[in-house]
Amino acid sequence: MRILTLSVTEAGRAIGDALPYEHLHGDAAANARGHWQSVDALIMVIATGAAVRIIAPLLGTKGSDPAVVCVDDRGESAIALLGGHAAGANALAREVAGYIGARPVITTAADARGIPALDALPGYTAAGDIAGASRMLLDGAALEAFSPIGWPLPVALGRLIREDAPQLHAAASPGEASGLEACRLDQGVVRVVVTDELGDAREHGVVLHPPSLVAGVGTSRGAPPEELAYLLDEALSAAGLARASVAEIATIDRRREEPAVVALGLPVRSFGAAELSQVDVPNPSKTVAEAVGTPSVAEAAALLAGGPGSTLVSPKRSSRDATVAIARRKGPPGKLSIVGIGPGDPAQRTFAAARAIRRAEVVIGYEGYVEQCRDLLEAHQQVLSFPLGAERERCEAALEIAAEGRTVALVCSGDPGVYAMASPALELAGRPAYCAVDIAILPGVTAALASAALLGAPLGHDHAVVSLSDLLTPWEMIEARIEAAGTADLPVALYNPRSARRASQLERARELLLRHRPAATPVGVVTDAYRAGARVEMTTLGDLDPDDVGMTTCVVVGSSTTQVVNGRMVTPRGYRTAHLDGAV
Repeated sequence: MRILTLSVTEAGRAIGDALPYEHLHGDAAANARGHWQSVDALIMVIATGAAVRIIAPLLGTKGSDPAVVCVDDRGESAIALLGGHAAGANALAREVAGYIGARPVITTAADARGIPALDALPGYTAAGDIAGASRMLLDGAALEAFSPIGWPLPVALGRLIREDAPQLHAAASPGEASGLEACRLDQGVVRVVVTDELGDAREHGVVLHPPSLVAGVGTSRGAPPEELAYLLDEALSAAGLARASVAEIATIDRRREEPAVVALGLPVRSFGAAELSQVDVPNPSKTVAEAVGTPSVAEAAALLAGGPGSTLVSPKRSSRDATVAIARRKGPPGKLSIVGIGPGDPAQRTFAAARAIRRAEVVIGYEGYVEQCRDLLEAHQQVLSFPLGAERERCEAALEIAAEGRTVALVCSGDPGVYAMASPALELAGRPAYCAVDIAILPGVTAALASAALLGAPLGHDHAVVSLSDLLTPWEMIEARIEAAGTADLPVALYNPRSARRASQLERARELLLRHRPAATPVGVVTDAYRAGARVEMTTLGDLDPDDVGMTTCVVVGSSTTQVVNGRMVTPRGYRTAHLDGAV
């Protein structure tokens, strides 16, 4: 997304500079006019009345206008002014509020009441009487949901079921010809159908088109883009399928960059001829086999991209220069993102981490970490919070839910690969039941790096990171590692230095390091780095007091070359000499 902040006052300029987006200061009206068509969102640090007058002449359609968030120049409120659901202003208002410590103001009725918006469920395209259905749900109507194609229902729909409402259905009732027939008005009941079928929802009914279809295509070199596009539309229409449910295009690798394929505007997956030739298809062609080395491109590519259990719902159709076949996936591929949210401050969170959390159907984590990313959570998401120490339970829950075809975010403080959830999750992911889950590790700023940045550059050369927690590691092994770091003269970042149960380990670590470096060695003590109430102190190895250290403290012990320069710890890179002029 391209997000642009506009400010006009000096106070507004300071707010704009504090936000991690492109920032223009000056004539807000002129800047809004000049960038209206090229941005995904505007953050206007001006009065709401002024913002309304500026954007009113620029308004087009709900689908084309950018999101607009208005912030007062005292930074107290972040107001979702335009495009709350469709353009993402509600989510952006929460994000902005998190960065500057403001209060997000969300006036969209569904969000204000914690009811998922039917037209904003990630991965689905909604059609039908969305406004009417939403009003009924806000007024307490019951909800019934069907999936005649067997596609799993969105997790969010379960939150709308009342105890006295009909049960949420995973498939149409036996003998029901089409789930679309379920979209009819009954007193106090909203019906939702999840399907890739064409059809009009009845009054107060909603159709959710899932990303269930894959279009396999083959073309001659230089095929006209309009020919392939027309053939795809013709195939969908003949099969009674919705264009909105086509999730991706699949083809042979030599046609991946073909203009006609790229012009379809969908993600493209390609396969080699040898892989395609192994797929059993209903309509193989000797001519195609002689030309490209596989008897099928369109049908084989569609089935391969569709994954295990996929079926052809539209066999290949051909024109002069193109071929199209359509496969239906058995269900959505399970996805698990193991997300590092950094030390806690939203400004230290990566864009990729925030995006993964927002796009997840289910967010799982230790309750404290869930709170740290609360500004990213939406009404449509299921959030599972676990108590401290339930690491394995978190991983198992995340993998089990992802294996059901859900998109899951498992959130961790710092970096997921450093004393966090990536290791146990990947170990468990080796089980056969989880092998189909697509797992991504999204890095974050870990405690050692966050603490080092606040202290200066104490880890500027080779260094070691050691956890003093003996919950999973024998203390004898921890001592051996500290001894090794001391012998190697490495700066050491000490994680988990002390807790109510472990009061002696830090003092023992200090004693071990004192065998190898002077008592005057600089030490940084950082508690709650980049969080509210953060504390940054410097002392020496000889004067380090374990009583000043808690579980959320990171202790950074310098090497023999580490010095304090102008109040900052510095470990030289060694380009010249270990001596730093001006050290104090």
